[in-house]
Amino acid sequence: MRAIDILKTPLWAAELASGAKSFADNPIIGSRRLNEKGLHVARMRLAERMSDWRRGRLAKLVSEDDRRQYAEQGFICRHDVLSSDELAGLRQEVEENTFHAYDMRQGNAVTRFVPLPPEVLKGKPHLKRFVNGSLFQNTLRYVGSVNADPIVYLHVVMTEPTKGKVDPQTSFHSDTFQPTAKSWFFLYDVALEDGPFNYIAGSHRLTPERAAWEQEQSVQAAEARNKLHARGSFRLTAEEAKQMGFSDPVAFNVPGNSLVVADTHGFHARGKSERPSVRVGIYGSLRRNPFLPVTGLDPFSLPGIKGRQAQIHMKELQLKARWRGVKGSHRYAGKILITEPSPF
Repeated sequence: MRAIDILKTPLWAAELASGAKSFADNPIIGSRRLNEKGLHVARMRLAERMSDWRRGRLAKLVSEDDRRQYAEQGFICRHDVLSSDELAGLRQEVEENTFHAYDMRQGNAVTRFVPLPPEVLKGKPHLKRFVNGSLFQNTLRYVGSVNADPIVYLHVVMTEPTKGKVDPQTSFHSDTFQPTAKSWFFLYDVALEDGPFNYIAGSHRLTPERAAWEQEQSVQAAEARNKLHARGSFRLTAEEAKQMGFSDPVAFNVPGNSLVVADTHGFHARGKSERPSVRVGIYGSLRRNPFLPVTGLDPFSLPGIKGRQAQIHMKELQLKARWRGVKGSHRYAGKILITEPSPF
């Protein structure tokens, strides 16, 4: 062991009590011997138990029907979320304003992220009401099992299936070992041909079959050829999903004005688009340390920071990209819909 590794060992050990998930970057999390003895599955069980306990304390945030749907399926789906006037006003604010955006290319898909800090929401009452509204906020907090401020973006996915490599997000995967929440409020209709969000219902729970599969994956994950798999976002095949007893995926080809909030610890994927497509929505993400026995005490809810996580996160990514000399993580000022220049 190198001297630097000896110095890093306390940090690697401390990460066991956090949301750290990378088998490739942490030799304790990625230890074959420890995972043969059940380290990874033990972390999963404890994270699920703590999440269930916190979620029980947040039950009043959502309706009984929403709680039942989440428990059984791993997601909450609502249609006709806004009145026709509110939806029209929100669409107008999105279509007619100019935003600073950040692009991320993955294979034949480009995802455009628009942070929505307070200064961006100023003067956009419909957008502000939705982002800060109880439905969007509370469903994220309930599924994420923490009463905390989420990361929020205006979110555009543009796919050109005939150009570039396959989008890695079209492979079914789990984001991480712990329960975590992501949401999409779709402003416009999403057709099946456009590659909608897909989710394997019930896969958010650590069933005996999934625990056995996770154990098998964890032993070899640190050396996995797929970098995303090695960093703790496990990929699986359709055959493996069937062997775990899961049903066919649910495709969310939904009408505009629909909200989907999913526990992305469950297996999910972006559907393969059959044609050039653009999907526009408001996106939220919420993930905290899975082992904390509190629902609040969120530093990101403090004045001056609240609502700025997306802005801060994008700045960090931009600095990292410049440091590494990576191209493509850039800033774009313009309208975000079909009228703007194609990124392809």
